[in-house]
Amino acid sequence: MPSALPTILLLAVPLAAALSAGLILRLRPLLQRYALARPNARSSHTVPTPQGGGIAVVTAFVTISGLLIAAPEIGGRPDWIWLSGCALALALLGAVDDIRPLPAALRLAVQALVVGLLVWHVDGRLLPGLPLWLERGLALLAGLWFVNLTNFMDGLDWMTVAEIVPVAGALLLFGLAGRLPPLPTLVAASLLGAVLGFAPFNRPVAKLFLGDVGSLPIGLVTAWLLCQLALAGGLAAALLLPLVYLADASLTLSARAARGERVWEAHRGHHYQRATVNGLSVPGVVGRVFAANLALAALAAATLLWPSWPVTLAALAAGLALVAALLRRFARAPAPAPAEGAAQP
Repeated sequence: MPSALPTILLLAVPLAAALSAGLILRLRPLLQRYALARPNARSSHTVPTPQGGGIAVVTAFVTISGLLIAAPEIGGRPDWIWLSGCALALALLGAVDDIRPLPAALRLAVQALVVGLLVWHVDGRLLPGLPLWLERGLALLAGLWFVNLTNFMDGLDWMTVAEIVPVAGALLLFGLAGRLPPLPTLVAASLLGAVLGFAPFNRPVAKLFLGDVGSLPIGLVTAWLLCQLALAGGLAAALLLPLVYLADASLTLSARAARGERVWEAHRGHHYQRATVNGLSVPGVVGRVFAANLALAALAAATLLWPSWPVTLAALAAGLALVAALLRRFARAPAPAPAEGAAQP
């Protein structure tokens, strides 16, 4: 790795964090006036709270990564242009939907177009044994699902922070260790910093929400990063890092579809939402998610450091067991308190 490259990559984190936090401070009065999220039956909050913090996150991510990509050590400017352009397109879609909700079919069509454009411009093959059209079609479905599941999971204070910070941080470390190319490493560093700048304002009880303007492009960028990790030989690591989000959203939506419910409508059926109903505090929920993601990052690192079938299978099995235990705890109702005067075990 060129000697200047680690400095450039690490510099992206504080720069993006500072820009994200600064933009939020300037935007908050406008968001308070024009972008209030009012509580409803499906909300986890109880008082009107401004949303739209994703404007600052996406702006900081695009700006800082765009400035630092000029360094010759990074390269890959055409890929960055496509990624940033598609992220901004989804941010615009999310901003409109935050202010005036759009029909589900229209949202999905725009998302499919944007994800499809980005998938078409991704270099490399993950499944060379399949026809290219089939591989790209599967990648489109996977990217579309990841964009939406990130949006679905952004329903609790600090939830997106607890997911993206460990994932982006792990990707940055993988890049510094030479396991990820410079461009995706810069993207991960910029995303990490931008989310860290947003984190203080979303701390429970949140004073600001991300909004679809942030969750949709963050999902797209994270999916692209995981794809780059898989293309670099880290397929198992790319599956392990987002396993909490993948499992919670996929299991929840599958169960809703089996019951004949409209899966595109907002609800409070995710495991992390049920955890708060079952007595866990918001910090307790996101703290457990954060800890689980740190453990998954360690397992992902193991598959990269010791690339062998025994290590990969053991890491995947451990990751699945960890996430299953977490979701089972979230879904489990607390034991009823003993009656006054009852004997204690």
